[in-house]
Amino acid sequence: MMPKQNQKEFLDIAQSLKPTLNQEIVYCKDVIKVINDKNEIHGWKVEKIGSYNLLKDKAYGKGDNFTVDFGNHQVGYLTLKIIPVGSPPDAPLRMKLTFGEMCCEVKEPFSNYEGIISSSWLQEEIITVDILPSEIKLPRRYSFRYLKIEIIDTSTKYQVAFDNIYCTTATSADISKIKPLSLEIDDELKQIDKVSIKTLQDCMQDVFEDGPKRDRRLWLGDLRLQAIANYSSFKNYDLVKRCLYLFAGVQNEKGQIPACLFLEPTVIGDDTFFWDYSMFFMDCLYNYYEETKDTLIVKDLWETAYRQIEIVLEKLDDNNILKSDTNFSSFIDWNMELDREAASQAVLIYCMKRALALAEQFSFSESKLLNEKIIELSNASLKYLWDEEQGLFVSGETKQISWASQIWMVIAGVLPIEKNKQLMDTLFEKQPNIKLVTPYAYHHLIEALILSDKKDFAIKQMKAYWGEMIKDGADTFWELYKPDDKKFSPYGNNLINSYCHAWSCTPTYFIRKYLI
Repeated sequence: MMPKQNQKEFLDIAQSLKPTLNQEIVYCKDVIKVINDKNEIHGWKVEKIGSYNLLKDKAYGKGDNFTVDFGNHQVGYLTLKIIPVGSPPDAPLRMKLTFGEMCCEVKEPFSNYEGIISSSWLQEEIITVDILPSEIKLPRRYSFRYLKIEIIDTSTKYQVAFDNIYCTTATSADISKIKPLSLEIDDELKQIDKVSIKTLQDCMQDVFEDGPKRDRRLWLGDLRLQAIANYSSFKNYDLVKRCLYLFAGVQNEKGQIPACLFLEPTVIGDDTFFWDYSMFFMDCLYNYYEETKDTLIVKDLWETAYRQIEIVLEKLDDNNILKSDTNFSSFIDWNMELDREAASQAVLIYCMKRALALAEQFSFSESKLLNEKIIELSNASLKYLWDEEQGLFVSGETKQISWASQIWMVIAGVLPIEKNKQLMDTLFEKQPNIKLVTPYAYHHLIEALILSDKKDFAIKQMKAYWGEMIKDGADTFWELYKPDDKKFSPYGNNLINSYCHAWSCTPTYFIRKYLI
C-alpha cells in the first residue's frame, strides 16, 4: 500500500499540471423547429426556419417559444442579451431554457422522464430576470447544440427580444495541433476522423472527462482510450500525466484505484471499483511511457500500477481462472446479459503483459513473477475457457459465448495470430447473441481485428458503426449506439444518454496510427 504522504505528493503534482482552458465565442446560427419523422433517429428531425440574424429582432411574450441551432456541438457557458420591447417592464421576465445535444432533448418533455439516473442531469433552467435590458451569463457549463427558450411570463405591457445568444466554449485541447490527413484517406474516413477529434476536444477540460453533459468526471476506462486518441491528435501530454497522478492520489486503503474520481470541491475517489478499469492504470502508464519516455512517472507510479494487478490476482481460483464477486466486478461493456469472467481474465493477462514490458525495461523485481503468471493464466484460459468444438471461448458457469470474450482473448494474445484470425472469422460467422452495445466495446473489436491482421475488414467495420452514427446526425460521437435499436439506453430513457462521450473518440487513433 502506498503511504498517504505519497498520495498527497501525487495530488500536488496533479494540481501543478492543471491546464488553462482555451475559449472561443460561438453565436447561434439558425432558428429551427423540430418535427416528427419516424424515419429519423429518435423520431425527430430539424427543419430550418431562418437565420437567427434575420429573426433576432422579433419580440416574444407569455407562452411564446423558439429553438435555436448553434450548428455544431458546443461545450461552454451561455450568454443571453435581452432587451424589452413596448412599455417599461413592470414585472420580471421568467423563462425556461432547455439544452439538447440531440433535437429529441428539446422536443420531448423532461417531465415524462423515468430512468435510473437522476433527472438533474437533464439540462434545463428556469430563470427570473428582474432588470431589463440585461446581459445574462449562466454560471453553469452546458453541453449542447440546440437551445429552446420558452417565455413563461413577462406582463401584458411588454415583450422581450434577444439581441445576442452565444456560447463561450471551453476546452484544454489546442485545435492548431491537429495535422491534416493525407490525400489518400477517403472522404468518409476524413469525416469520421473530424467527428472523433471534435468529440475528444469537447471532453478535454480540467481532466479528460467521460462526457461534458453527464457524468462530467474522470473515468479510468475512458481515460485509457482518450489518451491514445490524444497521442495521435492533440498531443496534450500534461493532461494525461495530470490524470494519472490524480488516480494515484485517490487509491483506497487496499491500494485499489477507483473507477472514477471527482475534482470539486476537493479531489476524492468514487466508491465504484471495476477490476478492468483499475488494471488499465498499468496500460495507461505503459502507453504514456511509450509515447513520452518519461522515466520519472514510471518510477513514481509503478507500485500503484502493479498493486492493481495484485488485487485481481487474489481472485483466481485453484485452476488460475478469475472468479467474479458479482457480474459487475469488471465493466467490459454496457450489456447487462454479458458474463464478464472470460473477458476479465483476458484483461488481466493483457495488463500483466504491459506490466512485464515495463518491469523488464526498468529491471523491476516483479518481472519474474509476471512472466510466470502470464504463462499460467494463458494456459488455464486455453484449458478451461476454450471450446474446441465451437472454436470460441466460453465464460462463467453457463459457458456463455459473447463477442466481448472473443475480442479480449485476441487482444490479450492468448492464441497465436493465425488462430486469432480464425477466431475472428468464426466470431463473425456465428454472430453470438451477446453483442456489443457501446463504442467503447466496438473500439476493442476494431483493435482485435487489426491485431488479427484484418486491417481492411476493421476499416469496413469502423465505417459501418461510426459512419452510420454520422448518418444518424452525430456531430460528436455518442455514449451508446446499437444500429438495430437506436433508442437503446441502459438507463431507461435515451434522453439521459450522453451524445458526446469520450470512449467513442478512438477512430482518429486507428486512422492516424494505422492508415497514414
